[in-house]
Amino acid sequence: MKKLTGDDQKFDSIDRALICALHSNARASLRALSREIGLSAPGCTERLKRLENAGVIAGFSVDLDAEALGFPLQSMVRVKPFPGKLLEVEKLLREMPENIACFKVTGDDGFVCHLYLRSVSHLDEVLHRIIKFADTNTSIIKMVERKLPPLKVSK
Repeated sequence: MKKLTGDDQKFDSIDRALICALHSNARASLRALSREIGLSAPGCTERLKRLENAGVIAGFSVDLDAEALGFPLQSMVRVKPFPGKLLEVEKLLREMPENIACFKVTGDDGFVCHLYLRSVSHLDEVLHRIIKFADTNTSIIKMVERKLPPLKVSK
């Protein structure tokens, strides 16, 4: 995978505008994207290909409404595996359908997991599967804002 480095591969204001437009609506047509950022459709296509080839755009996804899917409760669970149980905990978390995102982290905890849940009792069921192998610390969450990271333009 090529990165946007070197004199011929710079991240510029048009790339930034294209990423912002896609972040707002990843299903926008090439025609709509090209109008929004001020490029021809072929120029827009070329930019998209370049950003994908460089690994800047890793894919396109769907933003789901957890509550509409029957999961009105979300939580972040910090998981600290018991000594010798790291691999078992990692396997358990990978296979847990409620776990929609999991990060292996440094520090006291081994993992931080984002769970989609039907209820508090469902949360209890999930935690009981984990506490056989690890300590947990749970926070109920509500998404406030999802945004892009700061995108700096190369000069």
